[in-house]
Amino acid sequence: MQISKPIRATRTYTQRLIAGPDAVFPLLCPVREAEWIEGWDPARVVSTSGVAEADCVFTTAAGPLGAVWYITRHERATGFVEMLKITPLVTACRLTIQLRATATGSDAEISYTHTSLGPSGDAFVAAFSEDFYRQFMQDWESRLNHFLAHGTALKVAGDSNPA
Repeated sequence: MQISKPIRATRTYTQRLIAGPDAVFPLLCPVREAEWIEGWDPARVVSTSGVAEADCVFTTAAGPLGAVWYITRHERATGFVEMLKITPLVTACRLTIQLRATATGSDAEISYTHTSLGPSGDAFVAAFSEDFYRQFMQDWESRLNHFLAHGTALKVAGDSNPA
């Protein structure tokens, strides 16, 4: 058995969104994200309701073997979502999103914690800098706000799946 100290990075960012939690929360879903993220296309979604819910599982292309996402908490009443993303041989990730109503819409506090699972993960965690994360979150914020304002996905030159 190998036991080691984690190589881990946690980043948190608060997005300012132009709609309230009731409009935003349903969009935090592997199915609905395809409406506002150009190129987002999970390979498989396992869901009783057909959309995000507790125990929903979905897969995406990532790393050498793809990634498995598992929604552990999905609490519409409190605006909270938690999911785990396992990218075998690369990272184990915990993602949390907490929505809070504001006078102009909502704030979304988004945290990612990546833990390395090997050499590829070590490199990933090392590159998961504050600057990288801020740019990733600002891109996501722009896409979501564009969709909330216009009902269409934001077209970005050279777009690829940012998540």
